[in-house]
Amino acid sequence: MSDPEQRLDQIFSALADPTRRRILAMLLEDDMAVSDVAAPFEVSLAAVSKHLVVLAGAGLIRQERRGRITWCQIDPEGLRHASIWMQGFGQFDPVDLDDFERYLARSLADEDQAAD
Repeated sequence: MSDPEQRLDQIFSALADPTRRRILAMLLEDDMAVSDVAAPFEVSLAAVSKHLVVLAGAGLIRQERRGRITWCQIDPEGLRHASIWMQGFGQFDPVDLDDFERYLARSLADEDQAAD
């Protein structure tokens, strides 16, 4: 497996966990100390620290020690890799569910008329 593929695997693996996605959402607002990141969760500080290690390992956040406090911040470069990969699928038009529903209704109506 190539390095870019391994990087994508790490990023998507990190994003697969809802706690880590919530942490990323919190860090979008501002840099936070590890203790502040852990505060809203009903798990131990050690458990949140493990999530932060996974996020940092995937390149999604950076951690910096300032005095006795470790600060966390989003690393936009990490998400950029995933975004570039996903943009490769942008050639497909998004499905408009309202249009699809109208199409199905017309198709079913046409079938009903043909059966009569």
